[in-house]
Amino acid sequence: MPLGIVTVTYSPGEHVRKLVDSLADATNHGYYFVMADNGSVDGAPEAEEQRAKANGRDNVLFLPTGGNIGYGAAANRGIAELRAQREAGEINPDYVLLVNPDVIFSPGSIDTMLECAARNPRAGAIGPLIREADGSVYPSARAVPELVSGIGHAVLADVWPQNPLSARYRDDSDMDRERDAGWLSGSCLLLKWTAFEAIGGFDSRYFMYMEDVDLGDRLSKAGWRNIFCPTAEIRHAQGHSASSHPEITVKAHHDSAYRFMSDRLPGTLRAPIRLALKVGLALRGSIVLAIRKRKNG
Repeated sequence: MPLGIVTVTYSPGEHVRKLVDSLADATNHGYYFVMADNGSVDGAPEAEEQRAKANGRDNVLFLPTGGNIGYGAAANRGIAELRAQREAGEINPDYVLLVNPDVIFSPGSIDTMLECAARNPRAGAIGPLIREADGSVYPSARAVPELVSGIGHAVLADVWPQNPLSARYRDDSDMDRERDAGWLSGSCLLLKWTAFEAIGGFDSRYFMYMEDVDLGDRLSKAGWRNIFCPTAEIRHAQGHSASSHPEITVKAHHDSAYRFMSDRLPGTLRAPIRLALKVGLALRGSIVLAIRKRKNG
C-alpha cells in the first residue's frame, strides 16, 4: 500500500527533485508525496508537481500553507492533508513519513524503516542513519537535553566543540546499532499515525529548531519509543536555506531553546531560572549572530 510522505518546502531549488527521484528505489510500496510549501519563490515545488503530472502520475501534490508558518505547523498541515486518504484506506494506515526536501534516500531505505517499525510496535518514531554531504555520519539519535547539559552545550559548543556537556547533550557515541533514543532528527522521521495523533503532532509554537526534540520527548512521556535504525541510510544536505539567513535562524534557534527548557521549568519558584536562561540565551544569540555576520563578510 502506498506510503504517505510529507516534506516542508521553502524555495528548495534542485534538492526537491533529487529527493523525489530517490523515492522510487527507496520503497517497493509506492508513495503519495505532499509538499507543504511555506512560501517558495523559486517555483521548484510547483515544477515538481507538474513534472509528475506530465509523466501521468497524480501522486505528487503542491500544498501552499499560506505563508511561512514554520516547520512544525507546515508538517502538521501536510500530514493532515493525508488524513482523508488514510481513513479511506488509500495509503498506509499505520505510518507516515516526514522528510526534509534536501534528503536523498538510499535504495531500500524506506522499506528498511518500515521493517524496523514492524519489529518495534511501540515505536512512535523511526529515524535512519544520516550522512552529511561529505559522507560523515550526523549524530541524529540523541538524549533529551537536561538543564545543565542543555545550557552548557548552548554556551560552550561554538568555542569548545568537544566539551563534556555538549557530548552529553548530543549522546551520539553509538551510531552503529538499532537502539532507543530520547529524540531523532526531524530531517527524516517515520511516524506512527496513532502515536503522532495521540500527542497532537508537532507543537506549532516552534517556528524552526527543537520541534523534533520536543516531539521525541513528548512521545517518550506518552509511552512511545524513538528508535534509531542505522540499516536505513539517507544523505542530507544540511541547512541548504537556513545557512544563508543567520539573522532569522540564530534568533529562531535560541527562541526555541528557551521555549523547550522553560516549558519544562514551570511554576513561580522556577521563574528566576527561566529569566536567567532567557537573558543568557539572548546574549549568546547576539554574540553568535555577530560572529556569523563577520564570517559572511
